[in-house]
Amino acid sequence: MTIADLRILSATDLAGLEISLADVIATVEDAYLTLQAGRSDNPRKLTVKPPDGHSVSYAMLGRDGSRDVVAIKTSYKHGLDKGRDEQRYYTTLTLYDDTTGLPMAMMDCSRIGSLRTPAVSALLARECAVPGARTALVIGTGTQGRLALPFLLTVLPDLDRTMVYGTHPEGITAIQDHLGAHFPGRDAEIVTDLRQAAASADIIVAAAGGHTPAAVEAAWLKPGALSILVGHGLAPSTLHEADRIIATSEAQMNVTGTDMADASGVLPAVDAEFPAVIAGAAVGRGSAQERVFAYNSGLVVTDIALGHRFAQLALAQGLGRGIPLWR
Repeated sequence: MTIADLRILSATDLAGLEISLADVIATVEDAYLTLQAGRSDNPRKLTVKPPDGHSVSYAMLGRDGSRDVVAIKTSYKHGLDKGRDEQRYYTTLTLYDDTTGLPMAMMDCSRIGSLRTPAVSALLARECAVPGARTALVIGTGTQGRLALPFLLTVLPDLDRTMVYGTHPEGITAIQDHLGAHFPGRDAEIVTDLRQAAASADIIVAAAGGHTPAAVEAAWLKPGALSILVGHGLAPSTLHEADRIIATSEAQMNVTGTDMADASGVLPAVDAEFPAVIAGAAVGRGSAQERVFAYNSGLVVTDIALGHRFAQLALAQGLGRGIPLWR
């Protein structure tokens, strides 16, 4: 029996790998199409949380039928009762080649998540935004907010007004730096009146942390607005009063979206799941007047696809180190 070493790819190994936003989007889109075609498996994530809510942990197992890769992702966040600077977050992805039966790599998954999530938001915007959308608002300046605008502009280059609402100066600076790096000459407009900004936005990406004061209400939205929930920043009314509800996974929304439930603890049913929308088997928007709510919960198949892409790039450059875990 052949037993291979497990290749460990650290955050440092992955940080220097170059990958274009278009490459990330294409990789993520392919993962959705493969899942919708029935060639991949994406079971619902497992969640554990202590009674006082100071931490949360997830485990996600999946199989990518396009790449013949099986993987498990784990995420652990500690300090949810504390400020952002005091929180701790660790996430890993372990890949196995389902053709050879050998392990491929175990890697830090933070960069993969920081790219995958805004890529999904961009795809949601491409499929569900009102035709001719010109204005986008990002709420939050943390990890998930910093690349939201570059990804949106990659798929919707005609956006001519990009706005950011945030409360952390270093995060706002990082957003401007990322935007300028990918789209030289473009600046994001920093807004302080959230209600006014939301009322003018065709697309809202709510990617703030749990301590954000932001909570956009449905009554603030103009006809045709698309609201994408990644983290926090939208009030439950944007979900319950939406004309159409799209989720990357309804099952996962029911697990991780409980803070959006109504007073009875109920979440509304979704009109379509995003893999079906992106494959053309379901409608992401019925009319230009519909207010659409989209729930962006990460599917492990997208992590697997992007993780496999990173593993290919890293191994080709000889990065990482082998650990004889099973010897």
